[in-house]
Amino acid sequence: MEEITVSQLKEMQETNQEFLLLDVRETFEYEFTNIGGELIPLDQLPTRVDEIESYKDKPIIVMCRSGSRSARACEFLSRNGFNDVKNLKGGINDWAREVDPGLPVY
Repeated sequence: MEEITVSQLKEMQETNQEFLLLDVRETFEYEFTNIGGELIPLDQLPTRVDEIESYKDKPIIVMCRSGSRSARACEFLSRNGFNDVKNLKGGINDWAREVDPGLPVY
């Protein structure tokens, strides 16, 4: 599985590259802190995958708190025909440590 660092994600955002940032954390986690990704909790992904069908051949960056759940989501998406899926290494906690220290780490 391919991974992307938080600094690479920040660069993608700053250069206005087209991609989907998919957040697979739980709703309460997203409400606590987020960086604007589309929220589809990991346990809902199999029944909601059609919501991101238009990204089958476009870049998808998958994130969670630390990179574990997002890795499972990447595997699921890859098995289901999504061709350009990357895991955000270290998740939102690395983002908070390296990019935006104002965000809470949990």
